[in-house]
Amino acid sequence: MSTTRTAVCTDQQDEWLTPRETSALTKLSVQTLANHRSQRVGIPFTKLGPGRAGRVRYRRSDVERYLNARAVV
Repeated sequence: MSTTRTAVCTDQQDEWLTPRETSALTKLSVQTLANHRSQRVGIPFTKLGPGRAGRVRYRRSDVERYLNARAVV
């Protein structure tokens, strides 16, 4: 018997964002986000599914952490 686990977001900080939504928040283009993923730099991401067809998602909390780390004060 196999069990399936599903990630459930209980608060907005852990909301999953698409590359387009992440682009809107960060002001980085979708292509720049794709380049960062291929170079293994930038915002941590999760791939839902195998290969090129896998959907990419970013945690809102990771996006906010990335932006805060680059703030100039």
